[in-house]
Parts: sequence; C-alpha cells; structure tokens
Amino acid sequence: MTAAYGTWKSPITSDLIVAEMIGVGSPILAAGATYWLEARPREAGRNVIVRRDASGQVQDMTPPPFNVRSRVHEYGGGSWWLDGGDIYFCHFADQQIYVVGNNPEGQPSPRQLTHAPSLRFADGIMDHQRQRLVCIVEDHCIEGQEAQNYLAAVNLADGAVNVLHRGHDFYASPTLSPDGTHLAWITWDHPNMPWDGTELWQASVTSHGTLLPVKITGSRTEAIQQPRYASSGPHKGTLHFISDRSGWWNLYRLQVSGPAQNLWPLAAEFGVPQWNFGPSNYQFVGQDILCCYSSNCTSQLALLHPNGGHTVIGQPYTDIGGIHASADGRRCAFIGASATSFSAVIELDLATGSQQRLKASCDLVLDPGYYSQPQAITYATGPVPGNTEGEVAHGFYYPPTNKDFTAPPDSAPPLVVELHGGPTSATYSGLNLRKQFWTSRGFAVLDVNYRGSSGYGRAYRDKLQRQWGIVDVDDTVYGAQYLVDQGLADPQRLAIKGGSAGGYTTLAALALRNTFKAGASYYGVGDLEALAKDTHKFEARYLDGLIGAYPQEMQVYKDRSPISHIDQLTCPVIFFQGLEDKVVPPNQAEAMVAALDRKGIAVAYVTFAEEQHGFRQAANIKRALDLELFFYGRVFGFTPADPIEPITILNLPN
Repeated sequence: MTAAYGTWKSPITSDLIVAEMIGVGSPILAAGATYWLEARPREAGRNVIVRRDASGQVQDMTPPPFNVRSRVHEYGGGSWWLDGGDIYFCHFADQQIYVVGNNPEGQPSPRQLTHAPSLRFADGIMDHQRQRLVCIVEDHCIEGQEAQNYLAAVNLADGAVNVLHRGHDFYASPTLSPDGTHLAWITWDHPNMPWDGTELWQASVTSHGTLLPVKITGSRTEAIQQPRYASSGPHKGTLHFISDRSGWWNLYRLQVSGPAQNLWPLAAEFGVPQWNFGPSNYQFVGQDILCCYSSNCTSQLALLHPNGGHTVIGQPYTDIGGIHASADGRRCAFIGASATSFSAVIELDLATGSQQRLKASCDLVLDPGYYSQPQAITYATGPVPGNTEGEVAHGFYYPPTNKDFTAPPDSAPPLVVELHGGPTSATYSGLNLRKQFWTSRGFAVLDVNYRGSSGYGRAYRDKLQRQWGIVDVDDTVYGAQYLVDQGLADPQRLAIKGGSAGGYTTLAALALRNTFKAGASYYGVGDLEALAKDTHKFEARYLDGLIGAYPQEMQVYKDRSPISHIDQLTCPVIFFQGLEDKVVPPNQAEAMVAALDRKGIAVAYVTFAEEQHGFRQAANIKRALDLELFFYGRVFGFTPADPIEPITILNLPN
C-alpha cells in the first residue's frame, strides 16, 4: 500500500512496547542456578531478582513491594549480592540493605539488615572470613551539605556499619583477594568523573579487619576501572584492572616489579563509562580470562590465554556486557543483543559453545519486515579549535521500514535525530522497539554517537572537553544534512530528540542552529548555570570538564545555555519531565516552556509524578511515545494511524 511517510500503520504500538518490554541485567551463576535483575515497567518500574534453577524453573526472589535499586550517585547499580544461601539487596524506598533466604521451595520473605536512614549502599562484596559485606556508602547525614562517600563494612549479624577508608570524594569497585588478605578499590575526586581519571588502591587486611592502604597506580588523567583478583589459573591472587593509559580501555595485570602488563594491546574498549556501579567486562575462567570488548560500538567475546594468545568466540551478539562465570569456569552468562535480537540473558557453555537465551527483554515475535536494520555511518563534521584536520562523527542510520507500505515516489521521510544521554555514553545497535516504533511508521532515525561518546577511544571521548554545546551540536547538524544530501531525509521535516544530556544538545541545536523544525526534550537541560548550582554530588563538577570552572567562567555557561538564546529558537518543542527528578530538576523545563510560550512558539509540557531521571512506569512510557508522535504529526502536517488522546499545544492553531 502506498501512504505518506509518518502515516503508516504499525504493529509496534506503544501498548505493545510497554506490555512486552522489560529490562534485564546483572546475571550471576551460582550453585547450578542463574540469577538476574528484571526491571518491569508494568510494576511501576520495580526491579526484581529472578532465579532460574538447573531444571528451568523460574522464581522471583524479591516479592512486592521490594524494589532492588540503589540511589548512590543517583544512577545506582551494584544493588544486590549473593552469599551462598542468602541474597542481599538494597531496597529503593528506604535505601537499606535487606536479606532474603535463597530458598526455592517457599515464598521469599526479606529481612531488614541495616537501620541507618541517612545512608545509601552499593557495590558490595562478601568478606566471609570476617562475616561482613564490604561496600560503598553514601552518607546524607548532614542536610544541606554534600553527601560523604566512603568504603565501609556492614556486619552480617547486626547490620552495624564501620568505615574502612575515607578521604576521597568517590569510591567504587571493592574487590577481595581469594585468600581474603588483600582488598582493592578505586577512588576519584572532584572535578573528575570516573572516565577522566581514577586511582587504584590496595590494602593488606589486618587480623582485626582494618586496612593498610597503598596507592597502586592511576591519576587525574588515567581512568582505571574494574579491579579484580584472579580467582584461578597461574596468576591466581594477582590484581588485574582496566586502564585507558594507551588511549583505549585495555586489560592489565599488576606485575611484582615494573609496570603493569597490557594483556592484549588493542584499539578497542574493554571498559565502559562508569555511570552505574558494577560493570563486568571480564571474568576468570580456569586458566583463561573471558572478556568482552567493543570496536566502533560493536562488541565481541574472547578468551585471553596465559601464554598471551587469545581466541575470539564466535557468537551472534553485537552488544555485550555484564559477564559472569560459574565457579568451575565451564559456563558464563552475559547480556547480549544484536540488530535482530532483543537484549537477553545468555548462558554459554565454554566447552561446547552451545548457548541458551534464558530471558529476553522482549519475547515478541514479529515479521522481520517491520524491523529496520541499522547501518553504521561515519561522516564529516565541524572542526574543533586548533585542529585543521578533518573531523568525523559516528552513528547508526535506520531507514523507514514497514513491509505493508511504500511511500509516494519522489518523497523523502521525516527524520528523527536521537541523542543519547551522558553525554559520556554511547548508543549501540541492539534491537530496540522504541526506535522501531518510529521507523515502522515511516520515519528515518539517525542515532548519533557525537564526539565525546564512548566506544571510540579516549581521544574521541575527550573531544567534548570544554566543547559541550558546540561539537555535539555540530555532529547532529552535520549528520542530518549528510542524510538530506543523499535524499534520505526531508529537510523540512527534521526533528531532534534526546534525554538528559541529550536533551541539552537537543535544545542547544534548536536554539543555536536552524536545521531542525521540531524537537522533543526528555528531562533536558535548558540552563547550564542552574544545573551547575542545583544537581547531585556525582555530577556536581562534571561541567568543569565539559564547559569550564563555575563560577569563574560563568559567562561561558550563559553563552552555551539554550535559554539564553530563546530569541533564536523558532520551532516547536515538546518537553517531558519527571517531577521527582533530582539530576535535572523540573525548573529547567518549566523555564524553557515559559520562555517559548511568551515568545508565541508552539510548545507542550508533559509532566509525570513519581518519576525520576528517566521514566520507568509503563503508563508514562506509553504516554510519552504517543504524545511525541502526536506532536510531530501536528507540526509536520500528517495524521498518525494510531488513536492518541491529544494534548494541548500552546500557540499552535487547531
């Protein structure tokens, strides 16, 4: 059937997306069972620990209303731990640690362990010799002052919390040697973020459980992560870590003397930006190290051998993370996705190569004729100060795809340019229904990994230093124009959207350029100065590197803020905002909406109570998708095939 782009009827509805989609992560193999964490939008975003035994029986281990989610750094992660027959976890509502018996026969009944309302916990490891949990604590005991972070021990008998090491702004990744005599961790201090520079520490653990710490390596310009002691093989007990000292996050082994050894020098990333606690990109399996790495945001699995060689493991997934290995080294589990398969918990038999998909983020089976296949693209973009050589940016292009429809001849599709958050983050090519929501309706999508994104080495990541709001904006504009020049997008129907930091780039591109004709900001930043004054500790000095020190360079903040250029913004924008957002508070969106309304520009403002930074509740995810489509239809002059309850768009005639 022939129909205009944007009007195609698609089976990938917003109802289907929220009904079918969950999040899966953090797989763990233990005692013949596999565990993972599920994020369930239809349960108000509740995170649940799930257990699958050797017979295939699946059971929720954390009953309602328990929500396994830490708020340390606000982004959390590292929120649960296994200890033989017990599961320890952080409950979102009060941020305390609870324990539940790992009993598959009866209904789990969690018991509260800690009773410290001002403390939050994350990133724990079990210290069996001393019957304690070593973890990161974020202390909010003094209201109105910046939270204190430190390394602490939680007594497993009474929940008492004892400080082990403090003095740095941030701590992460505690790891214990197999014999329990040494503990390692990483720290960093303002204004650094963990991908800028960290320090690796190691301590002898005394008979009383106290620490004798020594800094091992790291600096403000070397980003170390994921320290781990080898649990098996010829280097058992030796400390390993990931460092970007070569320009790429490679895997290193600490030497008895001399510099640490790079185990596989490769222009690829074995690490990821530590927005969340608990990343896992390598594990020790027998004599080898199982690892995953990413080249141009495409992942691969491999085994590193003791002799320095390696074996790449053939498998179909292009987006891999969360590796965990069984104690005997025979099996591993990871989260894997590809352009044709949803993110899923994968179990791999390392001896035979056989794989099982234990739980997918979506069980939907659709005709592949409704799925758009991403195409990795690299294109020329704007210059950076002091560099006369050609600059490039990266992304994934998704063409409009729906087996039931074709567009009229000599027409080009509307384009949605999508921007990931962070901005130190990245987008990958795993199958995502929210992108297919657009492409199956006749939109093209450009998912941009603008300069500053991870996955392309430290030099590319550092290109955003002091350039946020400039090079990222250039990369969106040049990317859209690149597709227009090839006849793949309609220049009069170019939209841009993003959440959080991607929302800032969205608003900056709309205010400082005239390329885009509509925009959608999800909890985006409109006023950089307000963000510098009102955000949480983890990102309190993030802008120092992205823009400049505040308040010393206040004028730069004003110059780069979209709200300072509202007079130049001439196209419609829709704003989506969680009213409990502590990362980008609602006043950011409200100021932009008021300014656009005063100017008479079409604007809509959609708020969601009980949502924080990022939407987790099914009804809100659905409503946001529908209203974004409705908004583009009104602005670009087409009627979507979907029935959508309308919203008022200020300054737009009926």
